[in-house]
Amino acid sequence: QVQLDDSGGGLVQAGGSLRLSCAASGDTFSRYAMGWFRQAPGKEREFVAHITWSGGITYYGDSGKGRFTISRDNAKNTVYLQMNSLKPEDTAVYYCVGTPSYSSSVPLRYTYWGQGTQVTVSS
Repeated sequence: QVQLDDSGGGLVQAGGSLRLSCAASGDTFSRYAMGWFRQAPGKEREFVAHITWSGGITYYGDSGKGRFTISRDNAKNTVYLQMNSLKPEDTAVYYCVGTPSYSSSVPLRYTYWGQGTQVTVSS
């Protein structure tokens, strides 16, 4: 199994950028497909992005297309989410996720979850 420690959230003005990081420990990181979800108060959990074990294929939810970029560094056991042109509606807790199976936009497909990092975008 793998343990995920996500970080990098904070308060940013609309139009700004943040880079989230997720450090993995435990099992072999390169065996895991990784992703990011987010959840705003009173809303359901929302898919943001996922990336295959090799980093060769990425996929984005509608909310982040063109603004967010997911990447990974298997040598550092870390996955990143670069978020640009942030909007107030991006305000949420962001969760790093991992699975030894195929990457997916479905939360239930992910066995491992980070503790979450808060992103707040002010208008």
